[in-house]
Amino acid sequence: MTASKIRALLVDDEILARVAVRQALVSHPDVEVVGECGNIQEVMQAIGALSPDLLFLDIQMPGGDGFTLLRDGLTPEPFPMVVFTTAFAEHALEAFDANAIDYVLKPVDQARFDQAMERVRKHWRGLHADRHSVSGENGRSYAKRISVQAAEKSMVIPVADIDWIRADDNYVRIHVGGNTYLHRETLRHLCESLDPNHFLRIHRSIVVNMDRICEVHTLFQGHAEVVLHDGTRLDLSRRFRNAARVALGLR
Repeated sequence: MTASKIRALLVDDEILARVAVRQALVSHPDVEVVGECGNIQEVMQAIGALSPDLLFLDIQMPGGDGFTLLRDGLTPEPFPMVVFTTAFAEHALEAFDANAIDYVLKPVDQARFDQAMERVRKHWRGLHADRHSVSGENGRSYAKRISVQAAEKSMVIPVADIDWIRADDNYVRIHVGGNTYLHRETLRHLCESLDPNHFLRIHRSIVVNMDRICEVHTLFQGHAEVVLHDGTRLDLSRRFRNAARVALGLR
């Protein structure tokens, strides 16, 4: 079966800048441009209507900026991947803090653009292309593997090998058999790709593989914790206790 194309939305108030990105995408036939927007209001509407997988996003535009959009304007999940395309090099660190895949300066250089697209594809393969269908009313698909960056290489982690995950601002720390990997993605976004039949949120910042849980302890003053097979102890917050009780079959 042919893999689905990456659906891209071009967001820039300059028509020539959008044309430049279109031209750079000619050598990437696995990407389909589904729309173009010239201001913040247009892109918020387009994301809801078109559900793009990828945004090529300028920073300074009429009606707001790209960072405000990522922080306040993207309510549907899963969130699209983002590549910033801008003339302002000084915003690069802020872009990566905003969970962007890459940051390409204008005028667009084809070689640098191709490098950004390779990063996009790695992210896409890890979170989308390797998903499989599970039984359920909505036919949802969930990740089998996650691709994380480790030093100068990408590590492909089978989701079934993950022990637990902790949020760290706009990143997550993925714990796998004694190793920890820092991954540039929010916990809320990552949870969208994990099968809820196997992964349980036990705290606003913690998700655990239910196959790793061996004990649940009720502590003093209403506190509780789960204990994993390797002895790791994690807080079970009151907010998520009822869901944990149902998922784990506790009385």
